[in-house]
Amino acid sequence: MTDHATDVLVPPEWVAARLDEFVANDPAARLLEVDLDPSSYETGHIPGATKLDWKEDLQDSTAFDIPSVADFEALLGDIAVTPESTVVVYGDMMNWFAGYGYWLLSYYGHADVRLLDGGRDGWLADDYDLTDEVPEFSPRSYTGASPNESIRVDRAEVETAMERGTSLVDVRTPEEYRGEVLAPPGWNEGVQRGGHIPGAVNVPWSQVVDADGRFKSEETIREIYREAGIDEEVVVYCRIGERSALTWFVLHELLGYESVRNYYGSWVEWGNTVGAPIERGRRAGIRGE
Repeated sequence: MTDHATDVLVPPEWVAARLDEFVANDPAARLLEVDLDPSSYETGHIPGATKLDWKEDLQDSTAFDIPSVADFEALLGDIAVTPESTVVVYGDMMNWFAGYGYWLLSYYGHADVRLLDGGRDGWLADDYDLTDEVPEFSPRSYTGASPNESIRVDRAEVETAMERGTSLVDVRTPEEYRGEVLAPPGWNEGVQRGGHIPGAVNVPWSQVVDADGRFKSEETIREIYREAGIDEEVVVYCRIGERSALTWFVLHELLGYESVRNYYGSWVEWGNTVGAPIERGRRAGIRGE
């Protein structure tokens, strides 16, 4: 790119000033749109942006896991991303799934990935144009780094974290956390039990963003987690690991917490595991209400 911003969170004007680079058939700069509703892309997207479907592209539905290294490398190569590309990710619904896309790129060691503050909503709020033109870029070869296991945790490691007193943050809605519902309306991954992991506090992911989708000030966000009693070592989870990926971004990338791990299996795995302990109801001192 023509210059190199150091911040992982970039404002709309930063992207707007570089549209010539994002639309060029040059892998130096790439825009990726990852939406809760993938059809949003067809209604208009930032010029040069490539659509990624979070269900089809960013997970392995057979294994119910993230894509394999080989599949992820093939995906990125097909959309003309190289290991040297500056990749900016954005999406609808306050960057809900864009944050997951950012986390996945980080997990597979992509060196330069950014998140567009405000996502689609922020772009439109600032009166920037959308296009329906789908870009065509020449495929490239992508070879990633070794997975960064320090930002992911599995169920056995969550059990160890519970024993150590590691901060567990449930970022779902208060109703999910208390066990009153199994998923938000319209969602159903077949969870058998409602509730939360014992000892987890509830800090819903949406508390750190304003109505326009932009993140609140660093001071405000830091106070939210300080009031919740969150230590420097944190495990975050939600239902399928996507909302918690955005919370991972906030804690690790924006606030600088050194040890933050995303439990990708999240409640779908925990709530369906025979013998896994759960709690229901509201714990004192949480921010979920």
